[in-house]
Amino acid sequence: MWSYLIPILTLIVGLVGGFFIGVFYLKRQLESMQNNPEMLAKMAKQMGYNMNKQQLNKAQQMMKNQKRK
Repeated sequence: MWSYLIPILTLIVGLVGGFFIGVFYLKRQLESMQNNPEMLAKMAKQMGYNMNKQQLNKAQQMMKNQKRK
């Protein structure tokens, strides 16, 4: 019985832990993008968008407004 229960519990704990670590990492990345327009431009380029300065400023403002809510 224990030979089935321990791997299943380990898998569940690993998935839950990985999810929370991923959410924490993503939040930190988004916060750093608010302060670093080059990072935001790099992410947009990776997604296939070429943004000019005006579009970058608008995206940063939108991200800052989302944080306040």
